[in-house]
Amino acid sequence: MTSPANTPDPIDPVKLDKLAEVAIQVGLQLQRGQDLVMTAPVAAMPLVRLITKHAYKAGAGLVTTLYSDEDTTLSRYAYAPDESFDRASDWLFKGMAEAFAGGAARLAISGDNPMMLSAQDPAKVARANKANSIAYKPALEKISNFDINWNIVSYPNPSWAKLVFPNDPEEVAVEKLANAIFAASRVDVADPVAAWKEHNANLARRSAWLNGERFAALHFTGPGTDLTVGLADGHLWCGGASEAKNGVTCNPNIPTEEVFTTPHALRVEGHVSSTKPLSHQGTLIDNIQVRFEGGRIVEAKASRGEEVLNKVLDTDEGARRLGEVALVPHSSPISASGILFYNTLFDENASCHIALGQCYSGCFVDDTKLTPEQIRAQGGNSSLIHIDWMIGSGQVDIDGVRADGSRVPVMRKGEWA
Repeated sequence: MTSPANTPDPIDPVKLDKLAEVAIQVGLQLQRGQDLVMTAPVAAMPLVRLITKHAYKAGAGLVTTLYSDEDTTLSRYAYAPDESFDRASDWLFKGMAEAFAGGAARLAISGDNPMMLSAQDPAKVARANKANSIAYKPALEKISNFDINWNIVSYPNPSWAKLVFPNDPEEVAVEKLANAIFAASRVDVADPVAAWKEHNANLARRSAWLNGERFAALHFTGPGTDLTVGLADGHLWCGGASEAKNGVTCNPNIPTEEVFTTPHALRVEGHVSSTKPLSHQGTLIDNIQVRFEGGRIVEAKASRGEEVLNKVLDTDEGARRLGEVALVPHSSPISASGILFYNTLFDENASCHIALGQCYSGCFVDDTKLTPEQIRAQGGNSSLIHIDWMIGSGQVDIDGVRADGSRVPVMRKGEWA
């Protein structure tokens, strides 16, 4: 958005430039000569330009940006023939996979209105998502397998800002969302790169402790929750900065407050209730309640968005199993802000969470030596989807369960024990 003459820009240009610098130097640690493939909403053009500047200053080979636009997306739902919703741009995703295979880095700027498709036919949304997931899988595997350095940052698109702050004028809403993004992304300080170095060290210490304990499972208890999440054989806890298989250490998510690992796809038992709404492809799914048997969701309910939830679960066999479990203290800065962002990148970092679908193969000891078949044998899940939803709060306790059945407190009332 542009501000009228003599009106201050609601988005602090100095902090926006720091966010772009952090995306390149911390998020990607972009290497000299490395190409960059970036995706972004048209509204995020100011951030795209700054990231491109910092990328070339860091020695990028070639920066290529692919744009999306809310109005053109909605035009498809208004005017496209029915058969359009079973198709995706395979050629584009094949090109992205080829770029990643050739060593390119990946950067995504999120910012579209999370409820953009809320008024559209849920069946068409589900069909389009499935077609995109199938077409994107070769490229997504390069990311989920951590073959490349990749990163996601966010921009305060006005339509998103009005969703988060509906009672404020647009410019005020944009300013509030921008400041919340900057604070969560640690760019509202004098030296953001140094702040990220300290934060990454803290997350590394948490991961190291969990890796030393070698728990066989985690047991979550709280209101509506009694869930045992078995952990994959040879699982590895990660968090903050991690080394990709191409040798580059990067921070995939900015912001991030989590340490996470791979559950065993066959060893999840019990029931769990969501503690925050899940915004998924234009639908708000609230008060999720699911029950697991043998690692598989056998019952799923929601007070809102239940139809969409069940369509997601029917995507493929792996969609009803877990691909990630993540620990986040209830006192995290994003949780403390009290803001519901309707954006998983932020909301998942306010709470412990689990993810349906595809696992991260990087969350295994000696992951570079494991074949896809070995990862499955050790409990790693495979799916077209990877959808995080929140199960932590100030009322949830977590125990680590050792192979001999003994227990160690991990979190009490949402905080590290």
